[in-house]
Amino acid sequence: MSSHADDAEVADHADDADRADRADRADRADRADDALQVVVVGDIMVDVIVRLGGPLAIASDTPSAITVHPGGAAANQAVWLARGGVPTAMVAAIGSDPLGDAAIRELAAAGVSPWVVLVDGAPTGVVVALVDNSGQRSMLTDRGANLALTPGAVESALSGLEGRVHLHLSGYVLYDARSRAAGRHALEIARDRGYSVSIDACSAGPLAAVGADLFLGWASGADWLFLNREELAVLTGATDVEAGALSLATGVREVVLTLGADGVIVARLGEPAVRVRALDAAVADTTGAGDALSGTYLARRLLGEGIDAGLSAALHASAAVVASPGARSFSAGYSRE
Repeated sequence: MSSHADDAEVADHADDADRADRADRADRADRADDALQVVVVGDIMVDVIVRLGGPLAIASDTPSAITVHPGGAAANQAVWLARGGVPTAMVAAIGSDPLGDAAIRELAAAGVSPWVVLVDGAPTGVVVALVDNSGQRSMLTDRGANLALTPGAVESALSGLEGRVHLHLSGYVLYDARSRAAGRHALEIARDRGYSVSIDACSAGPLAAVGADLFLGWASGADWLFLNREELAVLTGATDVEAGALSLATGVREVVLTLGADGVIVARLGEPAVRVRALDAAVADTTGAGDALSGTYLARRLLGEGIDAGLSAALHASAAVVASPGARSFSAGYSRE
């Protein structure tokens, strides 16, 4: 892919809807606690979205529509945090290549402050998402330079921060042994310094590989845990999603369980679970829907809004994302309320 194509991708995000979003974000930031700073530690990826024109023809050709978008669950969440009016920085590793350069420009254009390690000899991470005619996706992932994130890089990024700091950590950093030390060090710093913490479980496959006990030990005491139905099954084995979410609330302050078209459940220890259905939306691509929900909800909660208001904003963001390809895009009709 040429740098000219990357530049065009950046320009596409600077449309009228995005300018209105930035104005809304700035207004919300003016009303926020000026000392608040969110630091997201996780992957920066490039999403190659392949919309299959029919059933995948193994060992043959399948007509498809292919587009390229900025991605990475943590980076997507950082963008939605910034769109929600929260000062946000992103700590990650990228390759010294045009894809990495474009990814950084995209983050900066979205209001995220990038704090990145440039890794020679490793490419910027790429995920190929195969999207069927229902909007569901299967992903082929090469994390690339993300695996080179080190405790030293995290230490440098978090040094000198003052005021109210929140750490949001992607589970992907913890799952692979090559980046795990960086994720664990981020948690240690947060707990030593009294930062609030949120963790995203990210993906059921690698979560199952490390095991529920290990992950729940890392997540113990976190303020928010974000996960989906499949990840809940790995951690609890529960078939009753509400009961499963409530069981996890014994170890974290607030559990946010995303259920796709069935909406979202928020569970807190000693309180009835809150369950809200998803909004009706035309589905073009589900990539990034959970990231939009998580980032938006976390932003609203960090800014002091209640669960109901946070869920309303988060579900609108998620509905906007699924209506068009790409994890961060939304239509001009996107409502932030």
